[in-house]
Amino acid sequence: MNIPSSIITLLLGIGLTLVSLWYGQNHGLMPVAASEEAAHIDGLFNTMMTISVGLFLLVQGVLVISAIRFRRKPGELGDGAAIEGNVPLEILWTAIPAAIVLWISIYSFEIYNEMGGFDPSTANDMHAMHGMPAGKGSAMAATLDGDIKGSPMMALGIGASPANEGKTAAVNVNVLGLQYAWIFTYPDTNITSGELHVPVGKEVQLNMNAQDVIHAVWIPELRLKQDVIPGTPTQLRFTTNKVGNYPLRCAELCGGYHGSMVTRMIVHTPEEYDTWIASQQQSTQAQAEVVKQTIAMNPANLSTGSYLAPYAKEMGVKPEMVQHLHKNHDMGMSIASAIK
Repeated sequence: MNIPSSIITLLLGIGLTLVSLWYGQNHGLMPVAASEEAAHIDGLFNTMMTISVGLFLLVQGVLVISAIRFRRKPGELGDGAAIEGNVPLEILWTAIPAAIVLWISIYSFEIYNEMGGFDPSTANDMHAMHGMPAGKGSAMAATLDGDIKGSPMMALGIGASPANEGKTAAVNVNVLGLQYAWIFTYPDTNITSGELHVPVGKEVQLNMNAQDVIHAVWIPELRLKQDVIPGTPTQLRFTTNKVGNYPLRCAELCGGYHGSMVTRMIVHTPEEYDTWIASQQQSTQAQAEVVKQTIAMNPANLSTGSYLAPYAKEMGVKPEMVQHLHKNHDMGMSIASAIK
């Protein structure tokens, strides 16, 4: 039984579409999604993967079928038939990719806006940091004062989503990148850490600066990456949705030890985050007290025994042992008395 070629083409098209759709949603190429913003990026990536797989199978399928069906038969020595071209076909295979690229561009633009990429408050914040006026109603540029008047000021980073525009993030963290480490400061609590700690389900804003060269904050599980530029503040604003430990890497070649510029983002439950904040504050207070005591102590006003007593006590030296010192017996008695 001969099946019409149109039916075969239709079945192949349906099969190709189903395979592309399945693989586009089940490729397993992305790490775990740990933020609300990740869903937007994953949706775009899955769409692009579906289209890419479909086009790949279509092109490669045509090549394989053509290589088999139209191969030179044994005994054939002449050239193939001359084909001058097919204008409708050329228009079709030009128009379809152009339409796909245009549609993906619009889709990407909308996702970037949904994630806060065109948040006007981000531009306003940056102009405020530089003492510059923000353009009214402009999310992307403003006129600058001073020697560079008239040049555009870009809003770099991901700000608040349209739903949260104008609202302050629940957690603000100042991020400093330097060769080859990250320093995170919590301005509301004066806590400084080498790791990023955030509560799950709360919006977090990273205010980032670089001390020396260009760095880049990259947290794959959040689907976010942003350059950290010397002299130019940048932002990242996100909301986590999964408790866990996630690597935070520098994604910009910043020197010989760039590969070691790795730390962690630890996402806590709200209760665990409050406990961590409390413990860090206690530690900070204890360190401040030690520094205060160290600065207040003037060794010139202390006797030899009083000055050496704390060190002797830390080393586990008992008063009885000090009293038996052979040399400088008076000093030994002084230290023993101070330890007691």
